[in-house]
Amino acid sequence: AAAVAVGGGIQAKVTFKVTLSSDPRLPFRVVSVPEAAPFTAVLRYVAEEFRVPAATSAVITEEGIGVNPAQTSAEVFLKHGGELRLIPRDRVG
Repeated sequence: AAAVAVGGGIQAKVTFKVTLSSDPRLPFRVVSVPEAAPFTAVLRYVAEEFRVPAATSAVITEEGIGVNPAQTSAEVFLKHGGELRLIPRDRVG
């Protein structure tokens, strides 16, 4: 884990609303994280909340565009906005 530099102020945050697409009730979680947080951490946290395996889950936009988790949360938010969907891909085969 990288050390977090402490400036004089409050870290800016981004908020994501992530919906579990595989559940017909469409449950969601709202997560606020620092802009610099790796999006992989957001993916892991949300997958755990929904009790689905993070390693085989994908995040897509409301329009169905895949989100590359290998970027910061701020980059994901700026490119795709705050409304995302989690797709567990454990039913492959």
